[in-house]
Amino acid sequence: MQEAAIREAAQILWSNWQAGMQIESLPSTCRPSSRVDGYAVQAAVQAASGASVFGWKIAATSAAGQAHIGVDGPLAGRLLAGRAHDGGAVLPLAGNHMCVAEPEFAFRLARTLPPRAASYATDEVLAAVSTLHPAIEVPDSRYRDFASVGAAQLIADNACAHYFVLGAPAPDGWRGIDLAEYVVSGIVTGRLTRQGKGANVLGDPRIALTWLANELSRLGIALEAGHVVTTGTCVPPLEVVAGDHVIADFGALGKTEVRFGH
Repeated sequence: MQEAAIREAAQILWSNWQAGMQIESLPSTCRPSSRVDGYAVQAAVQAASGASVFGWKIAATSAAGQAHIGVDGPLAGRLLAGRAHDGGAVLPLAGNHMCVAEPEFAFRLARTLPPRAASYATDEVLAAVSTLHPAIEVPDSRYRDFASVGAAQLIADNACAHYFVLGAPAPDGWRGIDLAEYVVSGIVTGRLTRQGKGANVLGDPRIALTWLANELSRLGIALEAGHVVTTGTCVPPLEVVAGDHVIADFGALGKTEVRFGH
């Protein structure tokens, strides 16, 4: 894509994000047709926002999630500073058309993983991690029918990033736990409880984290020290409405929560 087209697409997406509005798709004059073009637009969306990168999210880390948005593999998106909050935050739902909350394993990096020719191994990526956190993602899309626009446009739209809630660090013993088999509960207090486990996230949240490191490396992007990576929902998404109180309960690893304002 030409730079002018990348900037045009980014401005359309960012303007609609700010206004809580949706479009059918990006105009043909500035519509990305490949994952690489999609990531170029995504970077320009972040630039248009004026926000720094808090970290990264991974979308479509389960077969059900991939089918839901019409893609055949995971997608990476930037978490923008100012849209990432500590546990206990009160967030708006106005303009959010997905209206779901997703309990997720999140990792904070202690050191930077720079782009390189060789793929990163999972053990190598985990050695660069400082802490594991319970987290809740509150996604949304700037497309009315996000399941129909394809991977390139979804990547351009920050892989459906919107708000993110980060809980306190888990106890240090998390490294000795089989996260694939670890059970997590998602609770909308008073009306809904669902369970899932880490295996719902590309087979293991640690594998998802490694996928993200290698996806960025292929794009020439460093996964930087201090960044947080949220690895995708391990529980079927929780439908929410204004006034709801959501708890992501990770048992011995801790919990975090979010409330949605009226």
